[in-house]
Amino acid sequence: MRHTAQQHLTRTLTDLLRAADRQYAVTITYTDRDGVTTIRTVEPFEISTTKDGGIRLHAMCRLAHSENPADAERAFNVARISAYTVHRMAYVLTRPEPTVYERPAPAPADNEMALVHFELERDPDDADYRPRVRLAA
Repeated sequence: MRHTAQQHLTRTLTDLLRAADRQYAVTITYTDRDGVTTIRTVEPFEISTTKDGGIRLHAMCRLAHSENPADAERAFNVARISAYTVHRMAYVLTRPEPTVYERPAPAPADNEMALVHFELERDPDDADYRPRVRLAA
């Protein structure tokens, strides 16, 4: 068992990513926002960051799967994991296929201006950009 308070965050992330690459189950001691500490066995598949810089572990949770199979896919804040153990136990849960993805429209290949407008429409933040100060011509 590794205690996250006694090692650097890089070591914790390395161990979790290695477990995800090798498809090993990980038992974590996790504290919820409410302060409830639980011990869960998870099957990690991804690590991501939040907008405010937090690091999240995305995994299939065996405890949540036993309660409700539809809610097995969970995200855990790495800062709230106090201890973990990597097992050489293979994954047993199947991850559901993502259903939110929509394939974008194909880019036009016949007109240069149509291609420019396509690229601007693809990024909504830049498509409606107007400078605050009038630019001198």
